[in-house]
Amino acid sequence: ATGSETERLRPLILDPQADLMPAAELCEVRAGGALAEVLRGVRPVFGDSAAARAALPELLGPGRSVPTGHRAILAPLRGRRRVIGAAVFVRGTERIPFEASDLLVAAQLATHTALGIDKAVLYGREAYIADELQRTMLPDSLPQPTGVRLASRYLPAAETARVGGDWYDAIPLPGSRVALVVGDVMGHSMTSAAIMGQLRTTAQTLAQLDLPPQEVLHHLDEQAQRLGSDRMATCLYAVYDPVAHRITIANAGHPPPVLLHLGGRAEVLRVPPGAPIGVGGVDFEAVELDAPAGATLLLYTDGLVESRLRDVWTGIEQLRERLAATAQLTGPDHSPPLEALCDDVLDMLGPGDRDDDIALLAARFDGIAPSDVAYWYLEPEDAAPGRARRLARRALSRWGLDDLADEVELLVSEVVTNAVRYAERPVTLRLLRTDVLRCEVGDDSPQLPRQRRARETDEGGRGLFLVNRLARRWGATRLSTGKVVWFEMAARPQ
Repeated sequence: ATGSETERLRPLILDPQADLMPAAELCEVRAGGALAEVLRGVRPVFGDSAAARAALPELLGPGRSVPTGHRAILAPLRGRRRVIGAAVFVRGTERIPFEASDLLVAAQLATHTALGIDKAVLYGREAYIADELQRTMLPDSLPQPTGVRLASRYLPAAETARVGGDWYDAIPLPGSRVALVVGDVMGHSMTSAAIMGQLRTTAQTLAQLDLPPQEVLHHLDEQAQRLGSDRMATCLYAVYDPVAHRITIANAGHPPPVLLHLGGRAEVLRVPPGAPIGVGGVDFEAVELDAPAGATLLLYTDGLVESRLRDVWTGIEQLRERLAATAQLTGPDHSPPLEALCDDVLDMLGPGDRDDDIALLAARFDGIAPSDVAYWYLEPEDAAPGRARRLARRALSRWGLDDLADEVELLVSEVVTNAVRYAERPVTLRLLRTDVLRCEVGDDSPQLPRQRRARETDEGGRGLFLVNRLARRWGATRLSTGKVVWFEMAARPQ
């Protein structure tokens, strides 16, 4: 407040660390006030005009002022749709006052500034929406299927790469199998994230039909073509069977998976690469490989192994070496902890390796021992339920689960009876003993059973009611060859 106007202005302009700042960053505009009228007019005005003299105190706040005369210009900042702020241009007393032509320069400066700020806000909002869209489309948690342990990681892209379309999934299938999926939509935008969500939903739907991996990729390819001619993605789809200790894999232009064996050997699996999803008119090929107990399968997107500093095959070899080195630390008889293994894999990324987002899915194969599996074929005849009860009781006795025999016999009889009613080919009955006892009954009828409330006069219709009341969980899945009805019981008496 002392000294010449120039001395008061200089620290405000030249010294950003000064205690006295020119104005607050945020100003509340009162409806019907002088500042609102200037902003509504959009055009810059001189600071000594009647409108500016009334508006500047409201804008700058108490205790702040500007030089008198034509030495200040108040310019509204108008974005694409609305006024987003205001700028005050000031000249000291040692310079000539502003002229009428300076109002035009101030208007141009204000326009370019407002459009730049508006664009930055819109860009940030779009990036936030795309990031949230992608994150909400990824699984909140992984399932806990029998015979396999799962872990996953997702890292968003660096700021310069924006949002990508990487995704992963683990989908339980009939027969205690599980589908492992990882994919990458080409491009980095909100559109890529939206396409990723559509393809992931499609893959989940196709998985529930229990189609072979190559057929799943074929239908995903058709779906991508329906979404648009330039909708392309890579995808790897694998199905693990813990009973057979086998895994079936089909690839659509995706980096090959890496299998870490129990002894510490890591190998890049030889899987036909295939063409990316969306190319159209190509066939996909599936291969069936051994999945030994204790081995770990690693599925990933190219952001983990490819960057500006290295090509994809160099990155894959570095990943293989990193897995082998990590396994050596735990010894030949123990597999490295799954969560720690994922963290260690991500540690291989250097400062310049974050050009793309990264999806990582790790599966530890535990398998189900043959001694814990009982499997039979039953002819679709009236005697099938009775035979199923006897076979189930023998299996439970062999496993030391006699206390469950009465309930399991009852539920097996009800489910098999329903299957025999509609089946034309032999019915399958399978019991699996893990941490739970799981019973699966399969037949060739695609019609899924529905639980309904039976009337007092009905002779049937209570089978699924009993299953629902006595079983820990139950469900039915339609297959390409029919359906499977299953239920689970506690493997140890409660």
